[in-house]
Amino acid sequence: MEKTAKEIIRIAVVGPECTGKSTLSEQLADHYKTNYVPEFAREYLARLQRPYTLDDIVEISKGQIRTEDEISFTTNKLLICDTNLVVTKIWAEFKYKKCPEWIKENSMKRKYALHLLTYPDIPWQKDPLREHPYLREELFELYKKELDQQSVPYLIISGLPEERLQKAIAAIEIIIKN
Repeated sequence: MEKTAKEIIRIAVVGPECTGKSTLSEQLADHYKTNYVPEFAREYLARLQRPYTLDDIVEISKGQIRTEDEISFTTNKLLICDTNLVVTKIWAEFKYKKCPEWIKENSMKRKYALHLLTYPDIPWQKDPLREHPYLREELFELYKKELDQQSVPYLIISGLPEERLQKAIAAIEIIIKN
């Protein structure tokens, strides 16, 4: 029997680029033997044959939600999301100094039991889709401010890879038991 979206505990892994979101998402999914939602933007941008625009960020947001919802119906009780609309909201505001209403509205509608905010204390890895190696701390503060403004539960994840994983598991365990 398929589960409804309400039965799923959703955990969102958010933060600046190159702060270990994808790695942590995959590790958590492996640990909990569950699905994770990959970052839709990577696939979308890799196919794009031109510089991306603000409209593309909206399309990426819609694709992220669509993928998350599709995967939620085939997952067990826990769904790990490698990014969510908080990421596209910050991205739009940082790059274009504005965020489309669609992203703002839908960002507030989506509910997650916990956001894991990854801190930029791991080395930068060059990637053609990454843009801001020297602005990760500034971006981190924007994420933190946004999560505070939305009044959603979050935990800052920092440290060595194994520390990060253990902190995330400990926080998720509390949610699962409640």
